[in-house]
Amino acid sequence: MASKLTQLQAKAAQVSKLVSKHGCEYYKTLLEQNKHYIQEPATVEKCNELSKQLLYTRLASLPSRCESFWKELDYVKHIWKNRKELKVEDAGIAALFGLECYAWFCVGEIAGRGFTILDYYP
Repeated sequence: MASKLTQLQAKAAQVSKLVSKHGCEYYKTLLEQNKHYIQEPATVEKCNELSKQLLYTRLASLPSRCESFWKELDYVKHIWKNRKELKVEDAGIAALFGLECYAWFCVGEIAGRGFTILDYYP
C-alpha cells in the first residue's frame, strides 16, 4: 500500500510540474484561438451589458420553447393513446431515459448533500 502511495505522489508531482510548465502556454493558446469571442474593452459595464443581452435573448426564446414543449406533450399523449402499437425498442428507450433522469436526480441529491451518500453533514 505504501508503494502505491509513493507512486501516486510521484505521478501527482509529475502532473503538477507539467501544468506549471505548460499552463500559461495553454491559457495563451486558448485565448488566441477564441479571441473572436472576447469583447473589447473588457469592463464591468460591458459585462453587465452582455449579461442583460443574454437574459433578454433567453426571455425572447420562451415562446418558441413553450411551443416546442406543447408539441412534445401532444406527441407523448398520442403515443400513450396508441400504446398497444408501441414497439419493444421504443419502450426500452423510454425506460432507459427514465432511468437516466432518475440517476441524474440521485447525483444531484448527493451533490446537494455535500457528496455524502447516506446522510447530510451535521
